Amino acid sequence: MTRTRRRFAAALVVAATLALSACAIDSRGKVELATPAARVPLSQLTTLNDPKSYEGPSTAVLGAAQIDPVANDPAQSLPVTLTSHDLDGDVEVTVTDTSRVVAMDLSGSLAATVAGLGFADRLVGRDISTSFPGSEDLPVITSNGHSVNAEAVIAQNPTLVITDGSIGPADVVQQLRDVGITVVFVEESSSYAGAADLARAVAAVFGAPEAGELLAERITREVDATIADIAAIAPVESPDRLRIVFLYLRGSAGVYYLFGTESGADQLIEGLGGIDVAAELGWKGMQPLTDEAMVAADPDLILVMTGGLESVGGVDGLLADKPAIALTTAGQHRRFVDMADGQILSFGPRSAETLDALARAIYAPDATGDAP
Repeated sequence: MTRTRRRFAAALVVAATLALSACAIDSRGKVELATPAARVPLSQLTTLNDPKSYEGPSTAVLGAAQIDPVANDPAQSLPVTLTSHDLDGDVEVTVTDTSRVVAMDLSGSLAATVAGLGFADRLVGRDISTSFPGSEDLPVITSNGHSVNAEAVIAQNPTLVITDGSIGPADVVQQLRDVGITVVFVEESSSYAGAADLARAVAAVFGAPEAGELLAERITREVDATIADIAAIAPVESPDRLRIVFLYLRGSAGVYYLFGTESGADQLIEGLGGIDVAAELGWKGMQPLTDEAMVAADPDLILVMTGGLESVGGVDGLLADKPAIALTTAGQHRRFVDMADGQILSFGPRSAETLDALARAIYAPDATGDAP
């Protein structure tokens, strides 16, 4: 993760911490996930003739929420000494025991990567964004959005904590080392190439580089194939392509942000065959939503997190609270596509599935996509 990316992540933590409902969870912190039937390929769907003229919101749902590991009980070689990319500088760390692991970050990508490598059974706690099947009963070790609760982590008696510095505070994470827990910081980037790199980095922490290479190759192969499938159904000519922005919403805390480059939203929009309005206007990271910015963007479609949209009272509540959005093409057509908070910006083993789900909601919103 670059220093710029970490500053962006830290700012997002502040925003998310203000909102207690950072993900779609119940009162016990349990993630509710849909499990639809098997799906037909994107190429076989009946897609919209003119995506710009479609009216109404739609929800993207993963076809298969589970994470298939690249190996069962991957081979490990421990101990392993590696570089931990701490926020205040690199340090050498030796990992001797991976039997009880907490993998925590802002988007849930780290725990998903651990599962994709074949080490899901080592996880003993989860951040609030981790949402794949099998993780529901793990104790939540974050509180007030994405703040790490040191006591909650220590109570799980972990032998290893893996993080990327995107959640904190930093002094709380340092407390974990003070009580003898091995903590490794890995670099993470909200991109598809970054997801492959993360697979290799996390595998190195486990002393399982072969599994890391397998997962990295699978992520790259599946993402490339899905982007090619989307390109076949998305408009090709620039005037016909959808102008898209990503809007981060937390109505209970009055948090409204537009996501720009280096946020991960740019990767989604480009992969979906849309025009990234944020890049076009030169937005970087995230910036507070203003009426002027929204009117200038004038998107055809707005991507949002499901929990975020619910926090503002749905589409009706959002348009009533932010009249400038109602003036845009997306607002006039009520064209919002939402996806679960712990999925839409999680770059990892399910990157291709996320793109596939969003493409269905955008280009074939009235098709179930279920296999007969």
